[in-house]
Amino acid sequence: MDIKNKIIIITGAGAGIGKATAESFAKKGAKVVCNSLSKSALKVAENLKEKGLEALFVQADVSIEEQAKKIIETTIEVYGKIDILFNNAGIVIPGAVDTISTENWDKTMNVNAKGIYLVSKYAIPYLKETKGVIINNSSSVALKGVKDRAAYTASKGAVLSLTRAMAADYIEDGIRVNAICPGTTDTPSLAKRLKKFEDPEKARYNFVSRQKMGRLGKPEEIAEGVLLLATNEFMTGTYLSIDGGMTM
Repeated sequence: MDIKNKIIIITGAGAGIGKATAESFAKKGAKVVCNSLSKSALKVAENLKEKGLEALFVQADVSIEEQAKKIIETTIEVYGKIDILFNNAGIVIPGAVDTISTENWDKTMNVNAKGIYLVSKYAIPYLKETKGVIINNSSSVALKGVKDRAAYTASKGAVLSLTRAMAADYIEDGIRVNAICPGTTDTPSLAKRLKKFEDPEKARYNFVSRQKMGRLGKPEEIAEGVLLLATNEFMTGTYLSIDGGMTM
């Protein structure tokens, strides 16, 4: 698939993997719809437009149905179609089953799993028309257990299973559905989480040590994987691990 002039929606596009993916696709000629809960993706879209690239900002919470629907409706109003959906928005709240609050468990599942359901639900009728692609952001923890990430792991496992189910449901409509499974990636989100530890340097070392390659991933490296899943027309119902050897 040539992505020039393709319309791609990226949820959680304000920083990290979402931002890197928006920049990568826009540079290759795609028209990028940048979504975020806050206005962080507005700056991303504005920076792209300053470079002469095509971008649109839509502020919305993917876990709320009317707002998820708004992302799709705004895209159709402006561009008239959708070719690619990257369900990237997600949150990480630490805790084991007996330490995470019920509120934070529900919040994690609502954003990470329900958000994909809602945005995809309203995008699929338009993706049927374009024989489009969905890429869901799962995680290496969907394949390997790690400590203190019960809700996050459960949500990302759900994303991976949902990806396979969606691929089976829509293969006859010509829609491909795949998942990206990043390892620990050096993003602003990670930086914020590290600051909450008593010893941020030790915490960063522990995160790095999970990757056999001995370093964190770069958002741009994950974006390269998203591009592959979007453009390789013989891939559906599968996942791509970019995790520095974390799950090998």
